[in-house]
Amino acid sequence: MELRHLEYFVAVAEELSFTRAAARLHVVQSGVSATIRALEQHLQAELFARGPQRISLTDAGCALLPEARATLDAAQGARDAVAQVRGGLRGTVNVGAMTSVTILDLPGLLGRFTADHPGVTVRMRAAPSGSAGLAQALLDGEFDLAFLSDIDRPHTGLSVHTLAQIRMVAIVPSGFPGESVTLERLAERPFIDSPAGFGNRVVVDRAYAAAGLQRRVALEVVEIGTAPEYVRNGLGVSIMPLFSVPLDDRGVKSLPIDGPELWWSLSVATAVRRRPTAATRTFLQLAGNYVRNG
Repeated sequence: MELRHLEYFVAVAEELSFTRAAARLHVVQSGVSATIRALEQHLQAELFARGPQRISLTDAGCALLPEARATLDAAQGARDAVAQVRGGLRGTVNVGAMTSVTILDLPGLLGRFTADHPGVTVRMRAAPSGSAGLAQALLDGEFDLAFLSDIDRPHTGLSVHTLAQIRMVAIVPSGFPGESVTLERLAERPFIDSPAGFGNRVVVDRAYAAAGLQRRVALEVVEIGTAPEYVRNGLGVSIMPLFSVPLDDRGVKSLPIDGPELWWSLSVATAVRRRPTAATRTFLQLAGNYVRNG
């Protein structure tokens, strides 16, 4: 078995397509297929279930994937050690990110990193299931690091460093009376919130559970920055991090919440079982410089 076999296997497993894997590896598709067949023969097990329209990992493939990633990580660590002696970083950093989180200047961070380290390829992808999905993808080895917020329960398999904590406020129609508001009063109206698994949703769900109150989430939005637009159009109220409050107050306003303050956190995390490469460690060191004031 060669590293190339594992590299091709991981590419196919992540893309679930021989065609896309070949494009990612910059080789012909027949070469990818032949390499996977050779690996399956060596292991005496089918790694992919091949259908007419799609492929999927078999049980054997699922078992191999984390081990293959760990082996490739170790090999990359050896390359990193040599590259550092020779000068310059090499490799790939796979980044998981949240959407509409303006508190992090991610374009600025990526631009600075790639300018300083042109030998490193950065791949970035958002998880549609929010911070919970990012955390699981980290544990599965899909990302080298991920920016995430609060999750339902702590993962002992993650190393998490908090970059910022932002106060959460109520976003209500501009005609809403009062200078502050209670959770109970907000619960009288329908809520606009993120889907389950998103950090801000976790914080608010916890607050209502702790208060022994129930609320009705009428609309779920993936882009937290769009929640004020739904409030503006009379569809309900919301509780969001302060950075998501619109600069203009046309149709909406923000109110502090009476009682214990609610805080949304921005963190960067890595998987404990995977040793970060030199490129990943450098990216992590730079990340804190690109957190904006909330």
